[in-house]
Amino acid sequence: MQRRIFTRQRRRRSAKRAVVAFVFGLALLFAFMPREAEPAVYPKLFGTNETRSDNLQPFPKWTGVIGRYFKEHDIPDGKCDSAKFNKCHLAEWKAFLVKIKGESKLRQIELINRRMNQSPYIPDIRNYGVDDYWATPKQFLYRDGDCEDYAIAKYMSLRTLGYTPDDLRLVVLQDNNLRIAHAVLVVYVDGTAMVLDNQIKQVVEHSRIRHYSPYYSINESAWWLHKKLR
Repeated sequence: MQRRIFTRQRRRRSAKRAVVAFVFGLALLFAFMPREAEPAVYPKLFGTNETRSDNLQPFPKWTGVIGRYFKEHDIPDGKCDSAKFNKCHLAEWKAFLVKIKGESKLRQIELINRRMNQSPYIPDIRNYGVDDYWATPKQFLYRDGDCEDYAIAKYMSLRTLGYTPDDLRLVVLQDNNLRIAHAVLVVYVDGTAMVLDNQIKQVVEHSRIRHYSPYYSINESAWWLHKKLR
C-alpha cells in the first residue's frame, strides 16, 4: 500500500513538473512573438488575464487529435453489444446528437456533459502505456479515458451540433484541491463561460469554481496563455 501511495505521488509530481515546464516554455515563447488582436470579448476565465496567439505549433497533441478525428473513416461494421467500437456505436452517438439538436444550448451542453461523464475514468498509462495521450472521441467511446479525453469528446460533440471554435475552449489547468493537472471544456453561452467537467456532475459557470488555476486554453483557431490577476 505504501508503495502504491508513493508511486501515485511520484506520478503527480512528475505530471506537475511537466505542465509547469511546458507553461514556462509558453511564457518564453510569448516574450519573443508579436501579440495578436483579440477578435472577441470573453469573460476573464477563472479570474485570469488572457493573452491570445494564433500559433498552434507548440501543441502537437491537440493538432494531432484534431487531424486524427477528421481522418477516422475506417470504422468497421458491427453490433452495438460488441466490445469493440464500430459503426453501430458511431450511429448511436450521432443519433443522440440529432435527438438533442432542437434543445436550447444550455440543455445541449448539460446532456452532452452527462452522457460523456458516464464513461469510466482510465489513466493514459493504463490505457495506452504512456503518461499523456490525447484520444479522439472514437477512441474515448471505445476505451474510455482521462480528463482531456472527456473534454475532447464533448468539444467534438458540440462541433457536430454546429458550435464554432469561438464558442469552445479546452482548458488545461491546475486543480488546487487535488494538486494535480486537469483539463475541462469551457463553452461560451450568452456572454458567460460554462464549465463541462468530468469531476463535476452539473454544468456550472466558471466564476463558481474557485480551486482551478488555468495554464492555457485552446481551440482550433488559437490558444490563450492565462495569468492570475494582480
